[in-house]
Amino acid sequence: MSKPAAPLKGRAARLARLMPSTGPSTAARTPFVLLVVLLLGGGLITLLLLNSALNEGSFRLSELKRDTTELTDEQQALQRDVDGRSQPDALERRARELGMVPGGSPAFLDPDGTVRGNPTEATAPPPSPSPSPTPSPRAPAGAAPDPDATATGASGSASPSGSAPAAEPDSAAEPDSATAPTAESTPPPTSPGR
Repeated sequence: MSKPAAPLKGRAARLARLMPSTGPSTAARTPFVLLVVLLLGGGLITLLLLNSALNEGSFRLSELKRDTTELTDEQQALQRDVDGRSQPDALERRARELGMVPGGSPAFLDPDGTVRGNPTEATAPPPSPSPSPTPSPRAPAGAAPDPDATATGASGSASPSGSAPAAEPDSAAEPDSATAPTAESTPPPTSPGR
């Protein structure tokens, strides 16, 4: 058999006491090292998953911002269109195109049934002659009549006899050119609240 090792003396004995033995303590450190590695690995995986979720959310956010910008632009364009059609001169022009005429003085009915005011039938004012008529494309003599001329003639702007002279349907078919200079020269009415 072998002889037991001689006890260390002096400096070697002090170093041996400072240095831990390699046997049982190495086995005790292994679970701790595995736990630290698992925690670090799990933290990295969680960080990667969180980062990808944030990137996906930022892509969705930029897409929604772009959609919001497009919808806002469309809403503003529609609002401009509504505002343009709601102006008094535009409403008047479209009403004249439909054959409507301005009403006269209003008459009111009292609760007892009496009429206050003088009710009169609304008639179309005679078309004012324009100083320089603009040339408009006219249909040939054999073509079908202009639908605007027949609609305006039927609305009451024709002559009292019921048949319009040959020159009058042309002037009645162009209500815009006859009324445009007067509409532009007078300012539109304003309401007291604006």
